[in-house]
Amino acid sequence: MNTNTRYLDETMVNYAQALTQKLPDGLDVCFFTNSGSEANDLALRLARHFTSSKETIVLDGAYHGHLISLIEISPYKHNGPGGQGAPDYVHAVPMPDPFRGKYRGADAGSAYAQEVKNILDKIHNNGKQVSAFIAEPIMGCGGQLIPPAGFFTDAFQLVRDTGGLCIADEVQIGFGRMGDHYWGFETQGIIPDIVTLGKSMGNGHPLSAVVT
Repeated sequence: MNTNTRYLDETMVNYAQALTQKLPDGLDVCFFTNSGSEANDLALRLARHFTSSKETIVLDGAYHGHLISLIEISPYKHNGPGGQGAPDYVHAVPMPDPFRGKYRGADAGSAYAQEVKNILDKIHNNGKQVSAFIAEPIMGCGGQLIPPAGFFTDAFQLVRDTGGLCIADEVQIGFGRMGDHYWGFETQGIIPDIVTLGKSMGNGHPLSAVVT
């Protein structure tokens, strides 16, 4: 499917309808793109336009793509060999690892969510507005990490309470790869404001999407 939206085709409309039927109510507007990186870049652009801010919260160890805008928000890249670190508008939460991470045990989810609140407070105290919290519901390059219960529920609520948007990066984990769940965010009991899709979406063809 040609994802160039300059030339409309009924196939794109039909696919958008089929795709959004797999998503919760409210996630019903599709933008088709040609790679997971382009999808994540567009999601950031939407969030920044909506909030008039670039302040972005990510998970430490996260990878969201290979465009300049995504290397900037991907600790996996900008803190790795040849990386130049994060720009001042990117804020990393400790990787929510319930086994080897900073917090463990039954309260790990709320403890990691408190780290999100600390960043939100810092952004607010600097007179700025948070733009978005972008995360893979289950981290891919970060180690196929399943976060502790309650982390995403609390973190999403905190971000939304301060006017930010929540982006679920489903590029690596979406489309049934979770087994009993079609989307990774379903395993966490959350509904994002924006979802990005790719990889298995095109079965090898350059196809991805942003849904909001």
